[in-house]
Amino acid sequence: MQRRDFIKTATLASAGLWLGCHPRNRFDLIIRNGLLIDGLGNPAQRMDVGIRNSKIIALGDLSKTTADRVIDANGLIISPGFIDIHTHTDSELLANPRGESKIHQGVTTEVGGNCGSSPFPLSDDDSHELYGNLKDRYGISKRWQTADEFLAIIEKARPSLNYASFTGHGDLRAFVVGKNDVQPTTAQLDEMKRVLAETMETGSLGLSTGLEYAPGSYAKTDEIIELTKVVAHYNGVYATHIRNEDDTVEEAIEEALEICRKSGVSLQISHLKACNQSNWHKVDHMLEMIHTAHDQGLPVHADRYPYNAWGTGLSSFLPLWSRQGDTDDILIRLQNKDDLAKIKPYTESRGKRIGGWDRVVISNCRSEKHKIYEGKSILDCVEITGTEPFEFIRKLLIAEQNRVGVIGFTMGENNLKKVLASPLVMIGSDGSAVAPYGKLGEGKPHPRFYGTFPRVLGKYAREEKILDLVTAVRKMTSMPAEKLGLKQRGYLKENYFADIVIFNPKTVIDNACFTDPHLYPTGIEHVIVNGKVTIENGEHTDTFAGRVLRHSG
Repeated sequence: MQRRDFIKTATLASAGLWLGCHPRNRFDLIIRNGLLIDGLGNPAQRMDVGIRNSKIIALGDLSKTTADRVIDANGLIISPGFIDIHTHTDSELLANPRGESKIHQGVTTEVGGNCGSSPFPLSDDDSHELYGNLKDRYGISKRWQTADEFLAIIEKARPSLNYASFTGHGDLRAFVVGKNDVQPTTAQLDEMKRVLAETMETGSLGLSTGLEYAPGSYAKTDEIIELTKVVAHYNGVYATHIRNEDDTVEEAIEEALEICRKSGVSLQISHLKACNQSNWHKVDHMLEMIHTAHDQGLPVHADRYPYNAWGTGLSSFLPLWSRQGDTDDILIRLQNKDDLAKIKPYTESRGKRIGGWDRVVISNCRSEKHKIYEGKSILDCVEITGTEPFEFIRKLLIAEQNRVGVIGFTMGENNLKKVLASPLVMIGSDGSAVAPYGKLGEGKPHPRFYGTFPRVLGKYAREEKILDLVTAVRKMTSMPAEKLGLKQRGYLKENYFADIVIFNPKTVIDNACFTDPHLYPTGIEHVIVNGKVTIENGEHTDTFAGRVLRHSG
């Protein structure tokens, strides 16, 4: 054989390896025969997906190409994995790295650290307290203080889905200033900025605030502006639970927009809503404010879950001044006659504004003794105990060491539809990754923990046609990826990470409800995370391919 013939033959043989003529196939996985929605808002089209290692290698007709494994997606939608832009997941992934309630929804990326609360930075005392709580509740013997330490621990836990986090302003403020209603000195504000910058260099997505919660609520607007200038410098995002979501909700939105204007930060308004029926008429103007600001060039968006009830802690019914300090400080005030004389009128007025204590339901108590209250309204509990509402709330908070979850039914369905339909609103669960078994299966959490994304696809896209399927998918995929700067995620595109959901558009729906929340949805058939099949035919495969996604600026 002449040298040129040998080279020609060798080249063809090498090409044969690529074309699948060799026992080693071109792809690890091919998804065939599905209708592909790319996440960018383009019309759905029939297309195969070829995956090797962790990435999408080819899109198109792959009928003549071989793979180690093939998924037949006939009659199904192939979509980018859903990115939950607003969650409260953190230590749950240490208690159970399977991420059950989220991965079964098709969520492939959890974004934690919202509403001003993140698992970092922590003082020595807060780290010690958290360590004790996690050890007692979950048997977790992990301790950390910094963002880098926490994210490294999550990486070692090897969760089933990707994880990223904001830096919570409440924890940042507590770390530097403390938990009381005081303003930072110049030196303290500089230190907050330094620590925030350090967390962003470590990988935090930006800053979140919970301006209805202590201690974040004690911050004035100027403090947030100065901190968000740091976030803007790193091209991060400012996600805010605004200062009020009922009587002064419009003023609270204007404050968020002012912060955006003066710092140049990219703004995400969390779980956009107007609570209490007396405020429902404000939603049109709220949306107008946000859209006008966006049209004027401000980088403002929002997120929302598809339910008309919120979930938070029972302590939110206490006035802000009484929530200063540590748990012991709060509980002492709940036993002090002079303090109670001021706390009680506030709590009772909140109950009236909501529309009555029948609208507030206990979702979680830690102690076995009080689990009889879970799933019952405060009005029901009062009838059981024979006490008045405030006295029941006071005693329960003391007995449970201020760890009581509640759900409030205060929002209107028509407003929900308007918010979901807005082109500036993404989908976020405002829930955590829990499970229907073990410690994470306790209580009656908000059904958004299990049903957010299938509910949007099934109820609001397919059944009520508030938005079309392509738009719904975009709100769950490319929009949050672009907002958060998640590189090579959120689209079905060559050389992008293979985070993929395969769902049945005819059957996808949530099953979780307020009385029975620990139920997986229907219609999420397969979920692939970084190229690995993690949910197959609706069942978890015990695959742990998630990664920590760090902001890179």
